[in-house]
Amino acid sequence: MVTEHEAGEPAQRPQKRAAIIVVIAVIAVFALLFGWRSWRNSAPPPPAPPPTAVVAAVVNPISVPSSLEAVGSLRAVREVMLAPEVAGRVSRIAFSGGQYVGAGATLVQLYDGPERADRQAAAAKAEFARLQLARTRGLVPTGAESREMLQQRQAEYAQAVAAVHQLDARLVQKRVAAPFSGQIGVRQINPGQYLNPGDKVASLTALDQLFVDFTVPQQELAKLQAGREVRVTSDAFPGRVFTARVTTIEPRVDEASRNIWVQATLANPDRALRPGMYITAALALDPIPNALVVPVTAIMTSAQGDSVMAVRGAQARKEGKAEPVAVKTGRRFGNSVVVTSGLKAGDVVVTEGQLRVQPGADLKVSKLIPAAGE
Repeated sequence: MVTEHEAGEPAQRPQKRAAIIVVIAVIAVFALLFGWRSWRNSAPPPPAPPPTAVVAAVVNPISVPSSLEAVGSLRAVREVMLAPEVAGRVSRIAFSGGQYVGAGATLVQLYDGPERADRQAAAAKAEFARLQLARTRGLVPTGAESREMLQQRQAEYAQAVAAVHQLDARLVQKRVAAPFSGQIGVRQINPGQYLNPGDKVASLTALDQLFVDFTVPQQELAKLQAGREVRVTSDAFPGRVFTARVTTIEPRVDEASRNIWVQATLANPDRALRPGMYITAALALDPIPNALVVPVTAIMTSAQGDSVMAVRGAQARKEGKAEPVAVKTGRRFGNSVVVTSGLKAGDVVVTEGQLRVQPGADLKVSKLIPAAGE
């Protein structure tokens, strides 16, 4: 016997399917309408960004000046600590600290009263001996005096003159004079002070010419040569370059440091530099031929090393694609630096604006720096 529930079940199934189909159809229609409206109201895709304007330079091989830099010091060609040769009391000081004096000028006078009195007595004896010699020379031809007496008078006169010269030398030792022209240092004595031989009076330094002393490693020995130019700079005069010439190369190598002592002579007419200053000495060497040079501003430094942003393309001097290139740099001179690897002659590198450029970006060269040597 079939129940009422079982008889109505087959009749409800087609109705459920129809309802599901209607719901799906309605959802599909709404989805299509929504998609159509979105497509209609959507904005057009953004245009491609314009090329980035940059300043670039052309890499060109040139001959680059080469130098060997070292830290050195200045030393006076002529410098002395003035001191008396004999003991005595200071009777006169004829200089002031910092004064320029000429060669031979008397700077300090020690008391020399007894020596002057002894010289007067010796000079009187020498004059008497001269008169005696003259009288004997007149009498010898007449036979009134013998030739032996003439020889004795000559010896007495010579001894008297020597005694005068000896006292003159002692008087010279009683004064301290400038052995050469130069500038006096700080005065270290006072009037009336008793000085012993060797006591310091003051320094005397000639500033018109200085020695530049520096050392270079022994492997640079073949590059050393007397007469080479040395460019000297000091932090006391930023931006100023002084020129010296190599005059002496130490013939032996220091056993402790394996360095060679090099000495150059520097003209210092305006007395700007002073002995004892430390300086940077750049020894000029033979130039490096066919070196690739770029402006310093083209180099980008990071933890991975140095690199440049190159402009690639058939019209690289006008436009192209950005391509980062790893490079190795050499010596720097002025506002340029030597690139030892990574670039070739004719490459174009960005010098300004590379930090806002992404690899592969379009570039437009707004300004082209001429190649070095063009």
